[in-house]
Order: sequence, then C-alpha cells, then structure tokens
Amino acid sequence: MNGNNLVEELKNAVILGKPEEAVALALRVIENQIDPVTAYEQGLKAGISRVGEAFANGEVFLPDLVLAAETMKAASAVLEKEIVRIGVKRSRVGKVVLGTVAGDLHDIGKTIVGTLLYSYGFDVIDLGVNISAEDFIETIKRENPDILGMSSLLTVTARQLSSVITALAEAGLRGAVKVVVGGGAVTERFAKEIGADGYGHDAELGVRVIKNLLGLE
Repeated sequence: MNGNNLVEELKNAVILGKPEEAVALALRVIENQIDPVTAYEQGLKAGISRVGEAFANGEVFLPDLVLAAETMKAASAVLEKEIVRIGVKRSRVGKVVLGTVAGDLHDIGKTIVGTLLYSYGFDVIDLGVNISAEDFIETIKRENPDILGMSSLLTVTARQLSSVITALAEAGLRGAVKVVVGGGAVTERFAKEIGADGYGHDAELGVRVIKNLLGLE
C-alpha cells in the first residue's frame, strides 16, 4: 500500500470509527516514513471534518461523532509523537480547554463541542466533568490555551462558572484566555453578568463563538 492509500485508509478509519485500525495505520505511516503531518492533516483531520459536517447536517448521530473523535485521538497520539521526534510543526488553529464545572457530571454537550472543534483543527484539552476552579487554573497555567470553555447543566452549579472566572482574575490570568460558557443552566444574560467573553446555547453556536473570538469567522 502506497503513502496516499495509507492516508486515505486512515481517513476512512476515522469516518467509520475504528480506533484500533487507525492506530495500526498510524504506525504503518511511521514505518513507511510517510510525512506524519500529511497523515494528520489529510487523514485524521480530513476524516473528523467529514464526520463533523455530517453531524451538523443531521446525517450521523452523537455516538458516531464521539466514536470518530475517539478514533482520531487514538491515532493522533501516535502521529504526534513522531511529529515531535522529527521536529516538524503542523498547522494549529488554536488551543481550547474544556470542562464541566465542579458538582456537575453532565458532559454530552461539552463532548460535542470538543469534537466539532477537533474537526476544525483546534487542539482540544477536555478535562471532563466535576472540574474545580483550581484544576482549571492549573491547566491554563500549564497549557496556555486561547479559550477556556465551561459548561453547567444544573442551576445549583452555575455559580461555579463565576467562581472560576474570579479565580482566573485573582491568578492574573483573566487577560490571557477568553472564557466561553454554556449549558442548560446558563443564559446569555447570566454569561454577561459573570464576565464571560462568549456564550453558546448549543454546541454549534459555541463553536462559532469560539471561532469569532479568535478572528476565524
């Protein structure tokens, strides 16, 4: 199988949600000395972009989107190591840290946002759910992202969004990162009251807000 075929197979593995196959193909890319950046851009990124577009058009569903994202993450871990080893750089749109605030265990909306951001070429660090202000702060210090995206589905945890923004200011980081909030417990008015830079009432709007904040739309 030549290089072009390997990259195409890598893209198809992401589209079909086959993580083990994608990892094996990524290893073959390295073994065959194919440019790992090309494999990432034309294989993994092209595949997740196709799935992201299909999801936005209602052609595939959330489980398909999540599985494609997991497949991309598994294979990209292999390619990223090789990219670092050979000292080349791939194009990066921006870096986003995502998390659901302390006390809230809901993550479907956040997962969709993260996957759609992947499809547009963002580096995404998804901290998961029930994330404390301290954990958000430490991650921002370590990763230096462009955007912090937080969600809260529960009314009782919505104030945690404000607590994190306050903690960012106290740590001297408020000017270093844009904050976007969303979730069932959040309104645009509330987002403005707590000093967020952006608000998305659903995943697709959240992604557009992030892109707008970075001057990409």
